[in-house]
Amino acid sequence: MRRILSFLVVALALSVNVVTAAAPAYAGVADLTCTPPSGNLNEYDPPLTLTPQPVALTLTAQYGPCVSPSQPTITSGARAVTVNITAGCLDLLGAASGSYTITWNTGQTSTVAVNTNRVIAGAAYTLASTGVVTSGVFAGDAVVANLTGPSTDITLCTLGLGSVDKIYTIGTLELTSL
Repeated sequence: MRRILSFLVVALALSVNVVTAAAPAYAGVADLTCTPPSGNLNEYDPPLTLTPQPVALTLTAQYGPCVSPSQPTITSGARAVTVNITAGCLDLLGAASGSYTITWNTGQTSTVAVNTNRVIAGAAYTLASTGVVTSGVFAGDAVVANLTGPSTDITLCTLGLGSVDKIYTIGTLELTSL
């Protein structure tokens, strides 16, 4: 089972064009697993349209319940930030990269750098992220996050038939020591 899971992690990393010099995924040990209702809420003010425009993006994430064999007191986490960007709904698709800091229920933090592939498949908006914890608790760990939400508003917006004021996705976060 572990080999199958490792193969899937490697396949996911390759499918989003992420190449790292890290050790193979199967060499690691799970440091943290957060499961649904873990999720993200992205809010856009004004709402995104087909035409890119200046918007305030508020990103909020809740992680939990979380289980960590190496840090058993960590059971949840959160992040929240507002940034000003210029974007349209087409900017919600394709590859993206970024970093963010998670504050755990213990007060400890982890800064994460990820590459994300964002796609619409049928009625689902899917984000698959891979990367590394660059500092804080779990530093050096590999990151795999998978989130899914409804795609209706995004699809309508990319067709010029609507706008996107918020996107809610749920999923998992896995940190694995290398």
